[in-house]
Amino acid sequence: MMKDIDYVIARGEICDIDSIIQFQADMAMESEGTTLDLEKVAKGVTAAMNDDSKGIYWVAKADGKAIGSLMLTREWSDWNNEWYWWIQSVYVVPEYRKHGIYKAMYSTLKEVAKENNVSQIRLYVDKANHPAQQVYQRLGMHESHYLMFEENLND
Repeated sequence: MMKDIDYVIARGEICDIDSIIQFQADMAMESEGTTLDLEKVAKGVTAAMNDDSKGIYWVAKADGKAIGSLMLTREWSDWNNEWYWWIQSVYVVPEYRKHGIYKAMYSTLKEVAKENNVSQIRLYVDKANHPAQQVYQRLGMHESHYLMFEENLND
């Protein structure tokens, strides 16, 4: 087992794109058994990195190497006149799990959210991904009363 590690959490930068692309491919395979088109993922990550309205990445780094990331997207609530932030694309390299990496990313995001008067932080998780659900619950999140529906318009 790895000893305590030193890491930092910061907004993603252009130099993190390759790591984030690989994290997305690894996460899709691990959590859903899905193989992603890396060229399409590269375009998507690059688009978000170049346009905060599409998403903002937060990256955990140890010794200058990306070891985890998540993407933040924003939703405006007209009902409440408040922002909701959504956490997406969460990934921590397996050998760095259980060292508080995601907890630190989430804590950082919560601090920034509070500074920006964000009312809620939300995320969605695959129904079968019980380990991730347990992590989110331990950090104070709870299951929402909403169900998610979707229709794929690209088929």
